[in-house]
Amino acid sequence: MTNASRLAAILATALTLATGVTPALAHDDAPHPDTLKAAHGGQLGMAGSLSYELVVVKDDKDAKESPVMVYVTDHAGRKVPTAGASGTATILAGKLKASATLQPDGDNRMKGIAKYAATPDMKVVVSVTLSGKQPEQTRFTPMAAAKDGHTDHTH
Repeated sequence: MTNASRLAAILATALTLATGVTPALAHDDAPHPDTLKAAHGGQLGMAGSLSYELVVVKDDKDAKESPVMVYVTDHAGRKVPTAGASGTATILAGKLKASATLQPDGDNRMKGIAKYAATPDMKVVVSVTLSGKQPEQTRFTPMAAAKDGHTDHTH
């Protein structure tokens, strides 16, 4: 490293430390959805600036018509109104594929009905378009054991 490049690196580091500005990193300080407690007993997912909580019937092993609910909040947990929103939930459970059309149902809730079974391998793709916004999509594995942020690694 030349003296000029070494001096430039030292100056850049000093300027960064003096201003408190740090480079953008891929990880932020927002909690990971698997480490948070869901308000309605569902599973949390994030897309863009919003959090989504998927609530499905978890004790039904036979495929039948059951509700699918999605609660929408910001990352601080504040309710985001769903009036005028639309959405879908695509459910893959075992060999079955089902789809629920989600419609506003209360302050920050979307609700639909689909024929599904609560299988261990269940996956759900939720797409929500809030009024005047672009569609956002997030994926869920609602039957997977919730992680507490400490059980998925060893020391």
